[in-house]
Amino acid sequence: MRIRIVDAFTDRPFHGNPAGVLLLDGPFPPDSWLQQVAAELNLSETAFAHPLPPGGDADWALRWFTPAAEVDMCGHATLATAHVLGSAGLAQGLIRFAARCGVLTARAAEDGSITMDFPTSTLTPIDPDPEVARALGAGITSVHDTSDHVGDLLVELADERTVRELTPDHAALRAHSRRGVIATAVAEDPSLGYDFVSRGFFPAVHIDEDPVTGSAHTALAPFWAARLGRTTMTGRQGGARTGLVRVTLAGERTLLTGHAVTVLDGELLTAP
Repeated sequence: MRIRIVDAFTDRPFHGNPAGVLLLDGPFPPDSWLQQVAAELNLSETAFAHPLPPGGDADWALRWFTPAAEVDMCGHATLATAHVLGSAGLAQGLIRFAARCGVLTARAAEDGSITMDFPTSTLTPIDPDPEVARALGAGITSVHDTSDHVGDLLVELADERTVRELTPDHAALRAHSRRGVIATAVAEDPSLGYDFVSRGFFPAVHIDEDPVTGSAHTALAPFWAARLGRTTMTGRQGGARTGLVRVTLAGERTLLTGHAVTVLDGELLTAP
């Protein structure tokens, strides 16, 4: 059974966010096996996909697992899956995925980038929690709760340097969101090619830091569109390992665009 590791939201190996991708011939094996494969790869997410009969609302069924749990929505592993399908000649043009959060689509452009269509997250302002500030180790400017399909706290910090230098207490953060905490600030120098920065911490699903989180940008897009007065922007996410996500806010949908590169193509020897 062929398995790939793809670096998403980057066009260079060993950058962006790595995802496992396993294409199946038929229906999903037992959840326990899917979870074991994801745990074995030990990446932030591993995507599993199988083709669906023609004539339906989607072409492929898609699920994502962290090393510890299944998640409702994942951007970088969806990008990685679309990249693998295109590279293998198994799909072209618009690819429709049936996932837990609904139907998601992806389309490759001539420059090699892939644009995905995801639901926009709802942002609800809430009062800053001093415990979250202590866990992050930084003062908080504002906090928003995101919609159920994301389940993060979106935390605005003072500036880009503060975001870059965060060394949070992951154990303390675990108690403060359903999925994770996204720390963000406006870019210090937009001429460098990005408009805002972020870092994502997900200890609740056993991921201390996710390098580049596509789904988080469904919340970052409306947040920064309201502040910057633009619907198309580029975000840079990550600490030691970074990537770029171009976002376009289109009302209830957010378009996420990035590149991907396959870094490992091998064989999984254990069948379900």
